[in-house]
Amino acid sequence: MKRFETVDHYIASATQWQDELRQLREVLLSTGLTEEVKWGAPCYTHRGKNVVGMSGFKSYFGLWYHQGALLKDDKKVLMNAQEGKTRALRQWRMSAATDIKPSIIKRYITESVQYLDAGKEIKAERNKPIIVPPHLQAAFEAHSGAQQAYSKLRPGLQREYADYVADAKREDTKLKRIDKILPMILEGVGLNDKYR
Repeated sequence: MKRFETVDHYIASATQWQDELRQLREVLLSTGLTEEVKWGAPCYTHRGKNVVGMSGFKSYFGLWYHQGALLKDDKKVLMNAQEGKTRALRQWRMSAATDIKPSIIKRYITESVQYLDAGKEIKAERNKPIIVPPHLQAAFEAHSGAQQAYSKLRPGLQREYADYVADAKREDTKLKRIDKILPMILEGVGLNDKYR
């Protein structure tokens, strides 16, 4: 994943959807939210809290409402991109400029800000058991010091690594991911530290 320092750079580097991303940005800036770049993509915040993110992909562009599960979504445009994993985040996928509905976007942002100001939010689950997938456990046994280095990581970082391997569908993908993360684990860094 490429990291961008500014929203202008993010949009200029997009291989498609540049005009649509500019239109979305204009709508988002009109709401009074603070524009930032987080995780290498545009993010719009209210009093330091994430409200909505914007991104473009190969087949769609769209918005990520960070507390979208709280929204009424009477227009039925929001979806959970990772059922069973994502609790609060909801995505609005668009595939044409005509899908950009400024009045709905602003209404959903207003509702999101009201929930934030009221202190209402869906928090991440904490203290879930960490399940180390068999492929990762085998790698720990095969590489000296890997298990010890892993056990020294904070539980959240351990979970990121375990989930990263477990979420791969194919066996060869699991093995490639393990090859990628073992040096990181041995260094004592988190999978997503460079994005924090």
